Amino acid sequence: MKKEYYDAIRAVTKTATLRFWKRPMVQVGEVHTVRGLGRVRIEAVRRVELTELTEADAQADGFDSLPALRDALEQYYPPERRKDRSLYQVRFTYLDARPRAARP
Repeated sequence: MKKEYYDAIRAVTKTATLRFWKRPMVQVGEVHTVRGLGRVRIEAVRRVELTELTEADAQADGFDSLPALRDALEQYYPPERRKDRSLYQVRFTYLDARPRAARP
């Protein structure tokens, strides 16, 4: 996950991410520790098509609109990076919601 999205993840305004992968790289139920962010639990992984994405998907991904999400995908994944890859939506829960000072 990109650092620019950490605040949205902490605020729980970003609960999903999209990735172009050859195969799913995470599994439901896994807990991942992201350096500088904390822990996230994978809740769902599904293959999607760009044309299937909705405004709700964009909002779950922390974007104000579907066009903004599509623009970001184009920036992060130009066509040459998408070759032979499928688009996956990963839904997650941020587990480290407590303020840093309150953590053991």
